[in-house]
Amino acid sequence: MSTLILPLSDPAATVPDRVGPKAANLASLAHAGLPTPGGFCITADAYRRQIAHLGLNDLLREYPQADELVQRRIAVEIRLKLYQSDLAPDVLAEVLTAWWAEPKPAAVRSSSLVEDRVDSSFAGQFESFLGVVDDAEFLTALRACWAALWTTTARRSMAQHDLDPADTAMAVLVQPLIAARASGGGLSETADGQMLLSATWGLGTAIAQGEVVPDRIVLTRHGFLRSNDAGRKNHREACGHGAGNDGGTSLQAVPEALVAAPCLEAGQATALGRLMRKAEDVLGMPVEIEWALDEVGFKLLQARPLHTQPAYVPEEIWLKHPGLSGHPAGIGWGSGRAVVINCECELSRVAPGDILVTRVAGPALSHILPRVAGVVAELGGSTSHMASLARERGIPMVLGVLDATQRIPDGAQVAVDGVAGVVRWHA
Repeated sequence: MSTLILPLSDPAATVPDRVGPKAANLASLAHAGLPTPGGFCITADAYRRQIAHLGLNDLLREYPQADELVQRRIAVEIRLKLYQSDLAPDVLAEVLTAWWAEPKPAAVRSSSLVEDRVDSSFAGQFESFLGVVDDAEFLTALRACWAALWTTTARRSMAQHDLDPADTAMAVLVQPLIAARASGGGLSETADGQMLLSATWGLGTAIAQGEVVPDRIVLTRHGFLRSNDAGRKNHREACGHGAGNDGGTSLQAVPEALVAAPCLEAGQATALGRLMRKAEDVLGMPVEIEWALDEVGFKLLQARPLHTQPAYVPEEIWLKHPGLSGHPAGIGWGSGRAVVINCECELSRVAPGDILVTRVAGPALSHILPRVAGVVAELGGSTSHMASLARERGIPMVLGVLDATQRIPDGAQVAVDGVAGVVRWHA
């Protein structure tokens, strides 16, 4: 039996130490009868075999004791080797054999041994490639997923959890790409005892990256629909295969009639809510999911542990000040000086304890979370990657706040309620 390739249908694929929690959770859902895309995992053993083939084990042993500058040099050297070098012959033969049997186009996604755990999600910190079609694209995506363990962003995030890239490994998940009519995320339990779904047109990338304001659908824990508030979804990402392209994905404008139209009907939302509760039962804890809807029905793409906390009762003085509502990340309450940022080059203005106010809060801003008291963004929703990271770190965040960068004065004192989804300020 191969130690390098595991179909998700194999019971061994439910072992996180072999395939990473992301792939293991998906395999567990599939074995419980929930709908998933299927596919296979290139195990952590393949990464270790490639590291040994490239003669990098000495660098891995040197890394933990090295100073910061030496660690940076080692990380760059390892990434370049992983990017540029041929695969070990046995690894190449096995991954290509599995790849040739996989339906195309495909999604190639990281499944690190340290992500999607109870204490560390690393949402959006590694790599995913959608619409992969040919062998060269696949091998490039595989190398990039391996190398993602050594990026500056990943190393910084691991350090915040007292983790070390030299002590872990990267598995890679390969699955058929779902031709999604709509996609999104979900939280199986919110601070007020409800369930929450988010939805957008096309693939779910726009939600994950915080690029649109998704639909916000609230269900009771018993699965009854409470509300379905349409978002602002002016673009969508779709598979580029068969649309005059060789693969990948393409960005498309959403027809005007659909920008503010709900993606899911009431019956679809309640059906998805039932699937989310079943995923919660399988994993034995509240979960955050990613999902897609194609012409066949719903597919669960991911399930990770969900971080929640009780609502905070603010001081009454704050209730007398102007407020804006948005999509809550579901955790925390904080106050501080508003720093309105219109470009990443301005991030140096953000001091410890400030409230970051920006247009898009994507995963690239994750390094700023440890020093802010809260985040407000004009785009994004409760199931974006940045919202997941905020929940994990206990940082209050409100997303999808219309015109926040224009309406919240720079330098004002701001309070962010990450559970109620309300931002208030005073001069």
